[in-house]
Parts: sequence; structure tokens; C-alpha cells
Amino acid sequence: MNRQTLRAWTQVGFFALFVLAPPLDLFRLDLSVGHFVLLGQEWTLGLDPFLDGRIGAGEAAVNIILRGFLPIALVVGTGVWLSWRYGRLYCGWLCPHFSVVELINSLMRRASGKPTLWERRPLPERQPDGRVIHPRRRWWLAVFPAATGFAFLWALSLLTYLWNPAEVYGNLLGGSLTRFQAIFLTAATLVLTLEFLFARHLFCRFGCAIGLFQSLVWMGNKRAMVVGFDRSRVSACTDCDKACENTCPMRLKPRTIKRHMFTCTQCAQCIEACDQVQAASPRGSLLQWVDQHCALDVSDRDFGRDPRVPPECFRPRPDNDRLSPPHIDTDRPQPER
Repeated sequence: MNRQTLRAWTQVGFFALFVLAPPLDLFRLDLSVGHFVLLGQEWTLGLDPFLDGRIGAGEAAVNIILRGFLPIALVVGTGVWLSWRYGRLYCGWLCPHFSVVELINSLMRRASGKPTLWERRPLPERQPDGRVIHPRRRWWLAVFPAATGFAFLWALSLLTYLWNPAEVYGNLLGGSLTRFQAIFLTAATLVLTLEFLFARHLFCRFGCAIGLFQSLVWMGNKRAMVVGFDRSRVSACTDCDKACENTCPMRLKPRTIKRHMFTCTQCAQCIEACDQVQAASPRGSLLQWVDQHCALDVSDRDFGRDPRVPPECFRPRPDNDRLSPPHIDTDRPQPER
């Protein structure tokens, strides 16, 4: 299983978990009863016995620490550790919003040749693996239903995180939504549809608190995992049509300094695109994940330095891992798939 196939499965699995967690009572905040539900059990701070006079202040304080501060510390601590070492790994491999971003990117590219409405010009039709995808206007018939459909699914899922899922789904199927439920679903679906169509990348870059948190922590670690560029082979880029930039779902330039890749989601699509373009080269891709001292070339150049890149940072691809060059018919474009 290659890297992108594995990533697709993790995205699908986490999206399913995101949608099913409330109805399965895995995790939700039920506003109707005023507490969390975790793994089918009510999760409260344990203050009711204190208010009833059955336990003392000390026991109540222990409950608050164990049931409140400790879970938050574990979640935040794990997030900080992962972000410190790997950056926005959650965004690129799990986030249910980013998986929708990538899907709409691909549909919009098939419809217009551009992954977003704000792209200045269409991207090359020939893909790094040799396929040719011609823009077809009929794909707009898939773009709008996808944006609206996922917006409604997101709105419905968010509502079930806040209200009894059995009641929400029952009212929806029976056509008897309450006023609050109808207003929430309508407003959230409208906002999310507009966001998915026009501002999905802006949200990921500037509006997502989880994404910004990961990026800020990642930027503080110069030795964190990052996409590195083998500058000793920069001449090999002359025959490429910026495949790494064209395939990036966040519209970044992977060969630049770390500060300019602040919102990199570690999806590795740029690495795969470069690997396909350089398939005939025994040294493999010019882009690779690097960390520790190898990552300083990307992070230290932010500050005007020009660190020497150790030779072992970009190791040649073993013969048994060498890819076959993509077949490209120069006389006739390959059909769209």
C-alpha cells in the first residue's frame, strides 16, 4: 500500500468516526442534559455529590482534576508533542474538513482546470503520472452537490455532537425538526456550502484554531519533520512543470523556506509528484521528508543562513524501490480517468 492510498484510508476512516461518534455515544456534548457522553458513559465533573453534601471539598477537587484538567492536559499534551515533531499531521491525514477540501479541489480542477476559483490560471492538463485530464464543464454538476451535500452532513454531525442524536435523526426522518434544529441545520449548511465553494483554503490557513495551533508549535521546532528539497540537484527541476506546486492542496511552494510552508499539512502529495517526475532517476525524488539536522536547511534559511546539507539527508533510492517511468504517449493524450 503506497503512502497516498494509506492516507486516503485514514481520512475515510476518521471521517466515518467523525460522523458516527455521536450516534454511537463514543463522544458528544449533550446540551439537553448538560454534560459529556464518553464511550457510552456520562462524563461529568462529579460535583453533584458535593452539592448534595455527600462528599467533601477535597474529594470534589480530586474529581475536577481527574475528570476535567487531566483529560484536557492529555489531549493538549499529545497534540503539542505530535505538532512539535510532525507539524500539521492531523490536518493532512485525519481532518474531516481537509478531506472535503481535497475532494472539492479535484472536482473543481476537472470542471475548470483550476483547483480553486481564485487560481490565476489553469494548471497543466498532464499529470505527474502521465495521465491527461481535460477540463469538462459537466463536472460542475458534481461540484455544487458535493459542496452542499458535505455541508449538510457536517451541519448534521455538528448538531448531533450538541443534541441527542436519536432525537435529531428521528425528527429529520420524520420531518418534524424542532425550530432550533431546523434553524441550526439551515444556517450551518448555508455557511459551510459557501465556505467549501469559496473559502475552504482560507479557513484552513487562517480560520482553523486547531490548524494554527499545530503550525505555531511546528514552527518553534527547527528540527521537526518537514518537506526538504535536495538543492544539490536543482538543475533536475528544469524539465518539470512545477508538478509539486500544482499538486499541493494548500497551494504552497514545497521548495521554499519553512516560513512560507507555515500551513503545510504533511500530505506528501508534492513528494509523490516529484517521485513520479523523477521516476527514471536512480537518486529518486528531489523532495523528501527530513527531520533533525537535515531539516535545518529548510528552517534556518528563514534567518538568512545557508546551512550545508549533509549528503545522507537525501539518499539514493534503492534499485528494488525504483519506480518505472510513467508511460506518456506524446502523439495522443491519454483519456481522462
